[in-house]
Amino acid sequence: MTSRRSARLAALANSPTKPAAPPAPSAIPLVSSRKRKVATEAPAVDGSDPGSAAPSTPRKRRARAADLGDPPDTPTPAAASLLAEPVQTPSGRRARHAAVARLADPTRTNALLRSPKTSRIIAPEPASDEVAAAAKLNSAPSAAAAAMAAVDGGGGGGVGGAGGITGAVDHITTSATILSEALAHLIRIDPRMKPLIDRHHCRLFSPEGLAEQIDPFEALCSSIISQQVSGAAAKSIKARFIALFNQDDESSGSIDDGHDIINPHPDNNNNKKRFPTPEQVAATPLDRLRTAGLSQRKAEYLVGLAQEFASGRLTAQSLAEAPYEELVERLTAVRGLGRWTVEMFAMFALKRLDVFSTGDLGVQRGMAAFVGRDVAKLKNGGGGGKGGGKWRYMSEKEMVEISERFRPYRSVFMWYMWRVEETDISTLES
Repeated sequence: MTSRRSARLAALANSPTKPAAPPAPSAIPLVSSRKRKVATEAPAVDGSDPGSAAPSTPRKRRARAADLGDPPDTPTPAAASLLAEPVQTPSGRRARHAAVARLADPTRTNALLRSPKTSRIIAPEPASDEVAAAAKLNSAPSAAAAAMAAVDGGGGGGVGGAGGITGAVDHITTSATILSEALAHLIRIDPRMKPLIDRHHCRLFSPEGLAEQIDPFEALCSSIISQQVSGAAAKSIKARFIALFNQDDESSGSIDDGHDIINPHPDNNNNKKRFPTPEQVAATPLDRLRTAGLSQRKAEYLVGLAQEFASGRLTAQSLAEAPYEELVERLTAVRGLGRWTVEMFAMFALKRLDVFSTGDLGVQRGMAAFVGRDVAKLKNGGGGGKGGGKWRYMSEKEMVEISERFRPYRSVFMWYMWRVEETDISTLES
């Protein structure tokens, strides 16, 4: 036994030493979990041990910038977004025009509209009594000073409610005085309006606001783009929508539409930011429009609206001169334009001072707070109307009854009701 074992030991001692075989790669991943699978790690490029690195969790996909922000619960001015943007100049900047006094009427269009097809400025035709009084416009006493005195003192002398010519011919309502007259009227009806008016300047109906030129086609397109998305998303989508047509300009040069304003500086592509014409939008395939972030339905709405303008069924002139109810009827017949959208267009784009929307939750909430109700309690369903829901803050009947007292300046009243609860309307007045 001893000799056999000694022989084996001697044989092993005389045999050459073989290198040890490398260990077989482990089939077990470096990081294991019962809840997720982790791929086998590749060797580190620098030769370091991959097992020494800390385990990492896969990163979540980030939302696109255009989708950031929650859409509003119900339509508010932030959702309508960009309705009151003035037209752009050839340099790509928004136009700013000197405020020139002209006849104004709270029950009619007061905006300067620019035709989307010809770039001609459209001003609403004055009524016959306004034409008769226009000759006295320059010699009339300063109605603005009188109106501002009424605002400061809370009185109301001389502010009528029928239209551009109130009472005697010696009082003429102009774009320079109409806001002051409206504010005096609101304070006279309800003195609680004065603190709000003192804190917030309503630029929308100021002389500067009424001097801005508005493209009605762009305003209506903006309202469609803004539906059911946040204000930030609406701005992003609109910018990409305009960029679609700027790219066409870069490849084919300036557009020959009879006006050398698309590309007046060929060496500076940043200047080509003009909103597309109805003809351009109507001729664009839906798939291309959708690359701007539009849904299929919104792309269809924009093309349908463009066809209405391109065919002449809708014009800047007809929108400027149509009576309010006719305006609502004509526009709500277009796919994609509901009553609330048309109401916001009439107020923010056409600058009509006697528009009121019962379908806006921000207005409803502001009115409830204005009359002293606990808005926070009503929001949570406590003490609300029948079943809460859409009319949780105030009934539609109450809204109408209260707003009727402020005719013919209900748009101004509504603007201040948004301010009561600080509803964001900056995108409409950018």
